[in-house]
Amino acid sequence: MIFTPEEREALREALIARARTDPRITGAAMTGSASVGREDRWSDVDLAFGIADGVPLHEPLADWTEHMERQHGAVHHLDVLRGPAIYRVFLLPSTLQVDLAFFPAAAFVARGETFRLLFGTHAGLAPAGPPTVAHLAGLGWLHALHARTCIQRGRPWQAEYMISGIRDTVVTLACVRHGLPWADGRGVDALPAEVAAPLAGALVAALDPGELRRAFGVAGEALLAEVRAADPDLHDRIAGTVRELMA
Repeated sequence: MIFTPEEREALREALIARARTDPRITGAAMTGSASVGREDRWSDVDLAFGIADGVPLHEPLADWTEHMERQHGAVHHLDVLRGPAIYRVFLLPSTLQVDLAFFPAAAFVARGETFRLLFGTHAGLAPAGPPTVAHLAGLGWLHALHARTCIQRGRPWQAEYMISGIRDTVVTLACVRHGLPWADGRGVDALPAEVAAPLAGALVAALDPGELRRAFGVAGEALLAEVRAADPDLHDRIAGTVRELMA
């Protein structure tokens, strides 16, 4: 049974109400699409909590995990570590995803526009800004190095993985350049058609060496095009070497 928006809202309100009664929580915020009015039928529940000084994060994590399993039937969870915070991501039988982020109080900061304080306090604003062009270009040529090596070594599945990594890096670069949400490809469907459409050629259609090299070439040229648009000097430094990898 797939969750309904009404069930999702009821669960979110129940979790917020529980957080208000937890003395270890110094502040709670709604994050994600719901915090800025962009929630749709398939959105998940995203909440973040600041945890009082002197309280080890594992204590509220354990309590809230037991609550999610006992009260809401969570079937599994995954931890994502970001700096000092732990994002515990729960899967419910209804296929609803619930993300509960636990921060030490000093690190509980407003992170971009998708942060709406519900109660308590936060520690200010997080430094804003996407990854740099230099960092993303580095990820791109690193994936390209490995793609070339995997093709030469006859490892087609790993080669496909690396070519996809180049393409994903291009998407991030393009989203940053166009002022779109850049994390996890969230802005890719809003990219101009002339930017997004050529990336279809970077999809690997088969695992034979010829097709891998073809898709690799498309992905590599797309990477260089995005780097050139953002930092022509960096493009000129790396273009020859990246093209050598694709030769």
